[in-house]
Amino acid sequence: MFIPAFTILAFFSGVSLCKLYEDIADLPALQYDFVIVGGGTGGNVVARRLTEDASVSVLVLEAGPSNAGVLDAQVPFLSDGVSNNGTAYSWRYILGGCSSHSKYGMAYTRGAAADFDRYAKLTEDEGWSWNQIFPYFLKNERWTAPADHHDTRGQFNSSVHGKNGPISVSLSGFSWSEFEQHVMQATEELPDDFPFNLDMNSGKPLGVGWLQYTIGDGERSSSATGYLTPDVLQRPNLDVLLHAQVSKLVNLTKSRVSPSEPFAFQGVEFKYATNAGSSLYVAKASKEIILSAGPIGTPQILLNSGIGDRTALTALGISTVLDLPSVGKNASEHPYLGMSWAVSSNQTGDSITQNTTQFNEAFAEWNSSHTGPFVDPWPGTHAGWLRLDPDSPLFDMHTDPSPGPDAPHFEILFQPFGFAGTPGHFISLALGMVSPVSRGSVTLSSSDPFAPPLIDLGLLSSDFDALALTEGINLALKFLTAPTWNGYLGAPTVDLTSMSSAELTAHIRAISGPGYHVVGTAGMSARGAQHGVVDPDLKVKGIAGLRVIDASVLPIVPAAHTQAATYAVAERGCRYGETELEVVEHPTNERTSDNFAR
Repeated sequence: MFIPAFTILAFFSGVSLCKLYEDIADLPALQYDFVIVGGGTGGNVVARRLTEDASVSVLVLEAGPSNAGVLDAQVPFLSDGVSNNGTAYSWRYILGGCSSHSKYGMAYTRGAAADFDRYAKLTEDEGWSWNQIFPYFLKNERWTAPADHHDTRGQFNSSVHGKNGPISVSLSGFSWSEFEQHVMQATEELPDDFPFNLDMNSGKPLGVGWLQYTIGDGERSSSATGYLTPDVLQRPNLDVLLHAQVSKLVNLTKSRVSPSEPFAFQGVEFKYATNAGSSLYVAKASKEIILSAGPIGTPQILLNSGIGDRTALTALGISTVLDLPSVGKNASEHPYLGMSWAVSSNQTGDSITQNTTQFNEAFAEWNSSHTGPFVDPWPGTHAGWLRLDPDSPLFDMHTDPSPGPDAPHFEILFQPFGFAGTPGHFISLALGMVSPVSRGSVTLSSSDPFAPPLIDLGLLSSDFDALALTEGINLALKFLTAPTWNGYLGAPTVDLTSMSSAELTAHIRAISGPGYHVVGTAGMSARGAQHGVVDPDLKVKGIAGLRVIDASVLPIVPAAHTQAATYAVAERGCRYGETELEVVEHPTNERTSDNFAR
C-alpha cells in the first residue's frame, strides 16, 4: 500500500470510547462477578450477553489498544496494514481481536454441517450438532445489503441467514465484473467438477459460490463494533480495560463445588503497561473467570497458571496445579498456498495497488461515500469447496480426515489480483487444505509468563496433507481449463504444469503458510474423558469457576474460516454461564437441493 494507514486516526469515526478504560487509575474496581480475559472475537460476545443481566458485574481485560480510530481495522481494503503491523496489533492484538485485525477474518464461512455433528459426537453433547448450533449462527448475524446495493438474487439463500444479530454479513460491495463472469461461466462449463452453490453457509458448502463477508455499509464489522456498541459500553455493570496483558491465574484455593473439582482460582494477574513502565495487578472474580484469549493466548495462560503437562511444567520450574497434558496440544490449522496468472485485462486489483493515483482516488471515494473497491477485503470474490477424488490413492495411506461426504477437503479462493508484486495484471487462486491431518502445539518458552510462547503449527507434518494439496493444485488447474478462460488467461508466475509430482510436492512444502485458523489447543472432549481440556460446557476439566470461550475449544478445525464458528461458540457458551440466556427459536433450515439451484 502507498500510505501507512494504520497510523491514521479516523477522526470521522462515530465510535465513542464510552467505558473503554485506557488508564487503570480510572477503573472503578478490581472485584467483579466475571472477569473475561481477552476482548476478542469470543470475549466481546460473552461480555455483551452476560451484562444483559443487570445483577452481575463484568470486567474485560484486553492486552491491546482500542479499535476506534484505527483506519486499517475499519476499511476492508486496508486490512493488510493492521494484520501485518507487527507487535502493536498482531501480537498484543486490538479490541475485537482477530475480527478486527485479521486480513482473512472478514470471510464469513460456517463450515459443513458434518463439522459440528462431529463435535457433538466427540463431546457426547448434541448441543454442538449442526441443528442445535445453527440458531446461534443466526443470533450472531445481521444480513446486510452490499455497499453498492447491487441485485443479489441468485447469489445467496436468505433462508439460512440471520436478520437481527450484532454482526453485519454481506456480499461483495464492488464488482470485478469481468473476472466474476469468468468464474461463474466456468461453473456452467464444468458443472460436474465445479457445481454452483447458491450459499456455502447452508451446511452443505461443496461447490463454487459467492463469498460472504463480515462487512456492513462498506466497513468491517467486528466483535468490537458489533457487540461492544456505545449503549453496551455504557452499561453500569460492564468495564473494559485496555493495555492489560494477562500473565496467569492466581489466588488458588480449595473449592467446595465437588470432589472432582478440588481447586479454583480467585483472580487474574495482569500487567498494565504505560509509557512510564508497567505494574502487576490482580482482578478478582467471585463467580467465574472466562478465558477468551484465543488459541495461542489461552493455552499460554493455562500453562503459566500450572495447568498442563506436569513433566513440561516441572522442567520450566512451574508448579503443577493440575496435570492436564492436552493443554496446548492438538493445534489444528489450514495450510494455504497461492498461484497467480497474468491476464489480458486491466480490471484487477493490481490497477489500484500499483498506481498511486488510482489508490488515492479509491480511498477518497470510500472516505466520502463508503463505496468503491475499498469496501471489500482481499480474500476474493468467490470460493470453491471441493473434495479429493473418492478413489484417490491417498485414502490408502490415511482414512478420510473430513467429517463426511458433504464436507470439503479443499478451499479455493478466486482472487482478481496478483500475489508476487510483479508489475502487471494478474488473477490468483489461493488453495487451502481444510481437512488437515497434521497437528501442532503451543508450549512455553520459559517460566517468564510474558515471554512469547513456542508456536509449532505442524503444517504439512503429515505427508497426507502435502500430497492432498498436490491433488488440490490439479483441481485448481482443471478449473482454469474451462473455455471461458481462453484469451483472458496468460502465463503463470510459476509454471506448475512443468513440475513432476515430487517437485510439485516440494514446491508446496516450500511456499505453504497458515490460514490463521488455529483451533484445538484447549479442545472440548466428553465429560470424564482422559484427553481434552474442557468439558462440553466449556469448563476447564478439574477446575471450578474457570471456563474457556474462544476458538481453542474446537477439537478439530472446521472446513471454514473460523470467525463464524467462534461467534457461534461464544453465543452458545454464554448459555452455560451462571447467567443463562434464552435460546433463540430454531427456524426452518432447509438443507435441500434448493440451496444449490441458480
